Amino acid sequence: MSCAGPTRYSVQAAIAAVHAEAATWEATDWVEIVGLYEVLRRLWPSAVVDLNWAIAIGFRDGPEAGLAALAPLLDEPALGTHAYLSAARADFLRRLGRWPEAALSYEEALTMTDNEVERAFLLRRREEVALHLD
Repeated sequence: MSCAGPTRYSVQAAIAAVHAEAATWEATDWVEIVGLYEVLRRLWPSAVVDLNWAIAIGFRDGPEAGLAALAPLLDEPALGTHAYLSAARADFLRRLGRWPEAALSYEEALTMTDNEVERAFLLRRREEVALHLD
């Protein structure tokens, strides 16, 4: 019997398990998550996997690193209507206190989602950012 190595499904399951193991969002093992996404990027290259990897980089290394990891994805056609790219960028910009850019990114994300729960979250964050614009 040969061992072919991990599949994309086993790596996705491992990512989910790391998230599930964490008692809180802050306690998530972002080092492990980034490593797993790096494996997934090799097994299943896609813009969405790259986006998730970049977001994990931002949580592991901070918002500046997250923005740098997101930058190459801004012109990715597959993510052109993907609200999560704008939402992730908005969050990193918000965490850096770059209020006008964050507000614009939240607006972009809002135009790309019809999900009411996501919209409510994005609207709350946009309102939070707006308090710093005056």
